[in-house]
Amino acid sequence: MCLSKPLIFVRSVSALDKIKNWIKSHIPTQRRLVQLYAALLYNAHLKGYITGNIYTGAVKNLCVPGFNCYSCPGAVGACPLGALQNAVAASGSRAPTYVLGVLLLYGLIFGRTVCGWLCPVGLMQELLHKIPTVKIRKNFVTRILSWLKYVILAVFVIIIPFLYSPQSYPVPAFCKYICPEGTFGGAIGLLANPVNFDKFSMLGILFTRKFVIMLIIIGLCIFIYRAFCRFICPLGAIYGLFAKVCVLGVKVEAPKCTDCGRCVRECPMDIRRAGDHECIHCGKCIDVCPTKAISFKAGRIILRGPQIDAVPEKKRRVRKLRLGAWAAALVLLVFALWFFNKPAAAPEKPEPAPAETVAVSETQAETTPETEAAVEPAVPVGFEAGMRAPDFAVPLYPELQETFRLSDHRGKTVVINFWATWCTPCCNELPHFDELYRKYPEDIAMIAIHSSLVTEDVPGYLGKLDYRMPFGLDESGDVIAAFNGSTMLPQTVVVDANGIITYNAVGSVTYEKLEKLAAEAAVD
Repeated sequence: MCLSKPLIFVRSVSALDKIKNWIKSHIPTQRRLVQLYAALLYNAHLKGYITGNIYTGAVKNLCVPGFNCYSCPGAVGACPLGALQNAVAASGSRAPTYVLGVLLLYGLIFGRTVCGWLCPVGLMQELLHKIPTVKIRKNFVTRILSWLKYVILAVFVIIIPFLYSPQSYPVPAFCKYICPEGTFGGAIGLLANPVNFDKFSMLGILFTRKFVIMLIIIGLCIFIYRAFCRFICPLGAIYGLFAKVCVLGVKVEAPKCTDCGRCVRECPMDIRRAGDHECIHCGKCIDVCPTKAISFKAGRIILRGPQIDAVPEKKRRVRKLRLGAWAAALVLLVFALWFFNKPAAAPEKPEPAPAETVAVSETQAETTPETEAAVEPAVPVGFEAGMRAPDFAVPLYPELQETFRLSDHRGKTVVINFWATWCTPCCNELPHFDELYRKYPEDIAMIAIHSSLVTEDVPGYLGKLDYRMPFGLDESGDVIAAFNGSTMLPQTVVVDANGIITYNAVGSVTYEKLEKLAAEAAVD
């Protein structure tokens, strides 16, 4: 009896140790916490997942360091890769100084540390690779394939957008034909919301091809560690060019290194040496180096390494630095979540019009402006067919000095087109609107309103084309919002001579459909 008690005690301690070890092994690492933080900060517009719209504020003009589609409902910044393609496409009219400057800044400071610590797509790849399956380890073939991303960078990010730059619309080839994040975060992220159910009719063969490409890449990432990052991602290729000069990342002390190759064998990436152009600076090599020659540095400051662990005072100093950085980061995150999700200010309600009615003689052939003003209050203002269109005024290109006001064109059918230079379907259908305007100049008023997200030289773009219809700018985004629109373009609105909406829908239109819509509005 006495001997059995110690045995039971030993077993209970062993079980407790197993539980502690399991918990310890599943606590997120410092790198994983930074990855999760970056993903949430980039996509702080959480209400976009509820409303089904993307954020279009001024912050959207800023590029985040990592790969994150600007069309994602939560995205609060632009993807540097997408911005680079649009800048290359517009290089005929302006130099891409801003985007090149941003990439240069991120490259010099972080290099491919962005890939290992600050990229949401990198995080998703690592989580996919945790799915229990047979894994394909790196080998001679994967090392050769790692150069493919530089080919993709040259062809799809630079050459194709540049070749199409003289055309009437930009072609961001990587985003358009390959990008899995654009398909998953952008298209699927928006279409998954029930409010965008009617947008499924806009999908075509291009989406189908990209969806298949996305599934293939997801499958590869399950079996191959960071397959997209290693073989396809052009942004990683750009940051890899800064491997030797970036401030932050894994550094090797040459005098201590014996070229044993332990770091290369343990690393799941296709590196030839710790810190080279394929290294994502995850820091795994620091723990396996037998000579303690590797450390994680920010310039000359050592953030992690054997030198820190060996000196308690340095270790405490670095710990305080980390705590201070996390405190500042959490304050920034809380502010971002509040700023991008705060309720929009309610617009001021106009004073109600007097409830007056004017008797109209049955023999009166025309409706006078006075009669219209008296009858209008009976029809509610809104964006649906049958409602009175909200009045608006937009400045006109090229100088943005003249103004188009909807109420000035009462008595005519008004066709409103919401478009943008970066929207290929929009640019493709503009000739249909111009043809209709040329054919019925006396009966139809028309305005093509550019989105508030101006990423190109719109006057320069229009200057290449012989359009007669007027073009305006929705500077604040309030006009398209008044018609229940968003960044899903193109959108067409038809208003009859009495100011009543007869058509309002997102999607491309043909000339035949436009002419039919105008005729139906004239009859009404």
